[in-house]
Amino acid sequence: MTAPYEVRAAGGIVWRVGDGGAPEVLLVHRPKYDDWTIPKGKAERGEADSACALREVEEETGLRCELGAHAGDVEYEDREGRRKIVRYWEMRPLDGAFRPHREVDEVRWVSVPDAVRLVSYERDVPVLEAFAARHEG
Repeated sequence: MTAPYEVRAAGGIVWRVGDGGAPEVLLVHRPKYDDWTIPKGKAERGEADSACALREVEEETGLRCELGAHAGDVEYEDREGRRKIVRYWEMRPLDGAFRPHREVDEVRWVSVPDAVRLVSYERDVPVLEAFAARHEG
């Protein structure tokens, strides 16, 4: 039987409470694609999606995080025409610090409305909006 997705990936809506009390989320800039997106990456063979999400977020942002609630899934065709699913979790940073590297040269903490405007892919917007709806008030 063929797997329903050729590519499995996972990532995190890394968030903190901003100065005004509203949530801020962390976005990454990838110089290879010159894009802004939610931190994520491909799963390794046999790796659980949640473990992949924690690993990829730490690799991209330098932050070791605590796994929270499942934040949604995104399905799309990748740049190579393969079916891809990305599973996201809410995450809170525990420790660590960002250092620019080959894959990610910049990160930004932004409000959710700013994140919706900044992300390069429309497919990221519903995940951000669902996160905002869970954290209103």
